[in-house]
Amino acid sequence: MSQLDLLRGAYCPLIVPFSGGKIDFDTYGKLIERQIAEGTHGLLVNATSGEPTMLTVEERGQLVEFATKVSNGRCPVCAGTASESFEATAALIDRFDKTGVDSILVVTPFYSVPPQRGAVAYFGKLGNRTQRPFLIYHIPGRTGFTLTVDTLEAIKEQVLHFAGLKNTDTDVGLVAGALRRLGRDFRIFAGLELPTLPMLGIGGCGMMITASNVAPRLVAQLYETFASGDIDGATALNLKLYPLFRGVAFESSPIPVKYMLKRLGVLNANEHRLPLVPASPDVERQLDKILADLGMV
Repeated sequence: MSQLDLLRGAYCPLIVPFSGGKIDFDTYGKLIERQIAEGTHGLLVNATSGEPTMLTVEERGQLVEFATKVSNGRCPVCAGTASESFEATAALIDRFDKTGVDSILVVTPFYSVPPQRGAVAYFGKLGNRTQRPFLIYHIPGRTGFTLTVDTLEAIKEQVLHFAGLKNTDTDVGLVAGALRRLGRDFRIFAGLELPTLPMLGIGGCGMMITASNVAPRLVAQLYETFASGDIDGATALNLKLYPLFRGVAFESSPIPVKYMLKRLGVLNANEHRLPLVPASPDVERQLDKILADLGMV
């Protein structure tokens, strides 16, 4: 398969386990093995679920190298940068390129809120530091910055291997507009749970959703069922997963997911780095009910 062919299906944006404030790499390796065993189609490192802005740049680099080594070609790895500064992002892209990842995901600038032409210059310069499939992480709810279809087209003109987006937004108009302008080979992954099935329906290539940390097999089956043409089956699975899809957003990601993984015995502790904190008792009760209704506990 070509690198572009690997960009489809259910990618898990891996959470990062901590122990005493440090990354627990042993458990991280077990999480990767669990995802592969459950049929996940790809691994995404340093997305929102992995609390990347609470990690150092060095830690982000180490996580990508570790995931690439553990997966050992059994599952494609997409490496996220999660940096605001151009210099830190460029350094991570160079590092990931040498690591041999299958694709690279760069988040839109946050806090600075540049004009659209600034985003074109930013991604144009960064994208040409590598020849690996280059994706943009579009998450306006967290970054305060929204891409336009014109901007995507301008970036594509500068970076021919600009392959697609992780679109963590509900705007299906952007998805349809991008596919219309850039073609059906442009890969757009749903980054939010609830709009996942609609985005698949208008041409999305898959999903990168935090719920796959909890129920990797079911999320992978949702994509596979839809891709096989069984729309009724996909709708039924989506309705089954609906409570989980809501539950992962009860508090800031990945607070609910880490609690559920602890409840399932996958994590020893739902430890976070500040300013994130463990789930509240009320949220824990709601999440317990979701897991029970799904038959997972």
